Parts: sequence; structure tokens; C-alpha cells
Amino acid sequence: MQKKVGIIIINYKDYAQRFLKDCRDSLRQQTYSPGLIQVYIIDNASTADSKKYLRLEFPESIIISRKDGNYTAANNTGLKKAMKDGCELLVIANMDVLFTKDWLKELVSAVEADIQIGAAQSKMLLYKGNKSESKPKVINSLGNIIHYLGFGFTDGYNQPDRKISGLPEIGYASGCSLIIKKEALERVGGYNEELYMYHDDVSLGWKLKLAGYKTVLAPKSVLYHKYNFDRSIAMLYFMERNRYICIFSYYKCATIMLILPALAVLNLGMLCYAITNKWFKVYLRVHWYFLLPSSWKKIMANRRNARKLRQVKDKDIVKDFVGAVKFQEIDNPVLKYIGNPILNVYWWVVRKFIFW
Repeated sequence: MQKKVGIIIINYKDYAQRFLKDCRDSLRQQTYSPGLIQVYIIDNASTADSKKYLRLEFPESIIISRKDGNYTAANNTGLKKAMKDGCELLVIANMDVLFTKDWLKELVSAVEADIQIGAAQSKMLLYKGNKSESKPKVINSLGNIIHYLGFGFTDGYNQPDRKISGLPEIGYASGCSLIIKKEALERVGGYNEELYMYHDDVSLGWKLKLAGYKTVLAPKSVLYHKYNFDRSIAMLYFMERNRYICIFSYYKCATIMLILPALAVLNLGMLCYAITNKWFKVYLRVHWYFLLPSSWKKIMANRRNARKLRQVKDKDIVKDFVGAVKFQEIDNPVLKYIGNPILNVYWWVVRKFIFW
């Protein structure tokens, strides 16, 4: 028996004018029972014009207005409303995508395949102007990977599309297209609103691991993503700050102590990078955040929640964490030939000592 699905999509400023129509049309073509799909558009940084546009272009969606632009809080707003409306499966999706007709059916099938699966991610292909069968298909993400120093990045980026069998377990699901069971969401508590944006999906995936859930790739659930790297790196402050929040929130103290030397060396490297690339003020702002007692109060609350969730040891959680930083769009020779070999060797050694 099919379950009711709530699909949460965030609009931000003029995002809908640029992306909504293609997204809407592909949602209307889904093979999953239309009566069991409810779309929630969270109009983040809402204006009178944006509300009017959304109501006109997507009248069957439920539109919820917010003012502050907090992406994580916007998702939580949508998730709470969907659960209140009786949705048993919750989907977080981007608006800058085109969904194939079986996207939702296959995503639901994947997350429902096993009681241990808490979440699943679609196969994400890069949008190349259209999704014609005659064009070579290129991968955006086959699931995401966690680096032991808190970075998160896509698996398979820019590689030719390929057939994938089964439901392979992944590090965490991208917020571009993920599905999560209601009971798993209630267990882990949704998104950490302190993150604001970026690393929100890393944090959610890490909490699912702590609670003993698997996250898998749903390779038959396919979408095309209008990915834009320049737009993705605009908020460097949150990207850098939030990886530290994840590290300090979810690792056990002993694990933090083991990775601290690598963290310090990388931090020095980030300082040099910040100076040479003219974002030293961002670097200082990140570190100022961790000098504030209020920040550590929030982190300690995260750690208490993580202890309550924990069903799995750190040694089992980090077994799939990687040692090399893979910024696919940035070819930095210092990172490639010096930084990554050092980080890799260090991780290979210290991981053997994580037995808790």
C-alpha cells in the first residue's frame, strides 16, 4: 500500500521565477499516485510578489511564507507541516531540477526496501540544456562522502553515467533530493537550525548514522540538476563554520583528540588559502564564532542529543569516512600533491586506534 509523501521545496527570492516551471511540470508527471503527493513550497525571504507568483504558477502546492532566509529552519517548517498533514515519507528537493517520471516511485521503493534504511538519495545527473536520450549523461552525485575533518562532497561528480545495481549504502544523502522516513526524522530531530545553510545534509546524515540507520542510493530514481558551482560557493562562512560544528557535535571526545593534529595543520592551510584568496575576514569570522560561549552552549546541547541517539560506535561510523579532500571543481596542486597525501596517511594510521 502506497504511503502519503510530502515534498518540501524551498524558494528563495527570485529562485521560483528562474526554476519553478520545469520543476513543477516534472512533478506533475510523476507515476506515483497523485492523490498521495503533497508539495510544500517554503517561501523563504518571502515578499508579496513571490507569494503571488507561487500561487499563480503552482496552485496545488501548499505555500508557507518565512522572512529570515534560514534554509534549515525553512526545511524544518515544511517537514513539521507535512507530518502534521499525515505524510509518512518526507522528501527534501531542490527547485533547480527536472525529475524523471519514476523519480518519486523509485525513491519511495528504495527507502521502504529495508527497515534499517532511514533515508535514500536519488541518482543526480547534470542538466545539459535538456535531458535528451541522445546526449551523453554526466553524473552530479551518486551519494555524498564525509571526510574525517568534516568536509562533505559528491561521489562520481562529472563522470559518465553508469548502471548501478541494488541499493548501495552512502555516506549521506544530498539535500537536492532525499527521502526520509517519518519515524527516522522524529528520532533524529530534523535539521540543526544553527547551521543556517550548508552542511545541513551532512549533519542530518551523521545523526542518522548515530541512530543506527542506513542511508542508501536509489539508482533508479533519477533527476537532472541545473548545478551551478559559483552559486554553491557563495557562502564560504557557513561551509567552513558548519564543518567544525559537525565535528564538535557528533564525534566522541577521544576521536576529536585523535584528529586534532590534522585539524590544526589543515586550519593553517586554510589560513594561507584565505589570505591569498582574499577571504581572511571570513576566516576570522568563523573563528570568532567558536570564541563565543553561546556557540559552545549550542554545541554541548548537540552533543547531549547525540549521546541519546547513539546506537553505533565511532569506529563503525568512520569506516567509510575518507582521508583525501575532494573538491571536484578546484584543482589545487598544494592540496593534491602535499595536503591530501599527508591527510590520507594520517587518517590511515589514526583510524586504527578508534575502537570506541
